[in-house]
Amino acid sequence: MFGLFKSDPVKKYRKEYEKVLQEAMQAQRSGDIRLYSELSSEADKLYQKLKASEPSHP
Repeated sequence: MFGLFKSDPVKKYRKEYEKVLQEAMQAQRSGDIRLYSELSSEADKLYQKLKASEPSHP
């Protein structure tokens, strides 16, 4: 019952991952390759956290 109010870490990581990917895309379109590279690296780290926190299926 109280699990209803518990935050879902997978959902949090996915939302942050999508946000960083959007920022990276905008940086690439504006020609800021350095920022694009930094944001892509950050997105990759978030992706690794996302995959690690997802429940594995048999």
